[in-house]
Amino acid sequence: MNTTIYARNIELMLNNVRITDVAPRDGLQAETVIVDTHAKAQLVKLVQATGVAEVEVSSFVSPKWIPQLGDATDLFDQIAKSKPEGLIYSALVPNEKGLDTAIEVNQSARRNHGIERLIDKVSVFTAASEGFAQKNTNASIEETLVRFEPVVARAHEHGMMVRGYISCIIQCPFDGYINPESVGDVMTRLISMGVDEIDLGDTIGAASPETIEMVVMEAIDRLDGESTNSFGDPTLTLHLHDTFGHAADCAKIAMELGVRSFDSSAGGLGGCPYASTPDSRAPGNISTLALVHAIHDSGLSTNIDQDALVNASKFASELI
Repeated sequence: MNTTIYARNIELMLNNVRITDVAPRDGLQAETVIVDTHAKAQLVKLVQATGVAEVEVSSFVSPKWIPQLGDATDLFDQIAKSKPEGLIYSALVPNEKGLDTAIEVNQSARRNHGIERLIDKVSVFTAASEGFAQKNTNASIEETLVRFEPVVARAHEHGMMVRGYISCIIQCPFDGYINPESVGDVMTRLISMGVDEIDLGDTIGAASPETIEMVVMEAIDRLDGESTNSFGDPTLTLHLHDTFGHAADCAKIAMELGVRSFDSSAGGLGGCPYASTPDSRAPGNISTLALVHAIHDSGLSTNIDQDALVNASKFASELI
């Protein structure tokens, strides 16, 4: 396996862990109550004040499927002038139509606000599970991957990075246990089409330190020692849900293996709507505060202002 090469490359990086806060998108998409766009803009501003490297702002999906995120264009317009230097704004795009809207948002920001590129990164999303892919995207894994090829190429033409989400890396609510090799096979396809970052999602929070270790080892092997991309960011990100209180321990194991990029959510908001059951909604993401504590416990550092994080977390919790 290529873990030795990956670990050696990680040693060349600073021991600073990169955090993407997904509260405005993944944190709110499963809510039954529509959150006002102005309140979402305030959440973004509070989250970005914490010092995270990236904020996942929204998703350009049909309001028919995710009505809570139907205001994505208006939200980006409201936050355009408050974007700090060096911060990345990202958004999900399910297909070329979603990408078209992201491109239009950037063009509008250039015309109206003089901002060269408001959305820096777009994310495509598939799964390691056929059952979840069908439920979440109404397509097979293969069909989603074919759909992504022109999205990745066109996003790069417009100067945007591309993240490839893989859901259900440990277990699927429909298909059960997922073999790490299945995760690796999807990774290989995404890497071959030019995706800049792989984001591994433990969608229902089923991971334990032991199972997350197996998946991360498989992912590192598929990356063939490439720990950073052409933009200088980590090629591998971990997206953990804290269903059984294991997310912090899973993060620590991943950091031991060299992972230096994680998603989290202010206030622990979130949970995939398609992973819920009739009796129980899907649990939330690991909170950014809990992730920061796990990072510091591991002897690594962040750029997070903890006072600002407490403020953002309080606001996020009060939204719902």
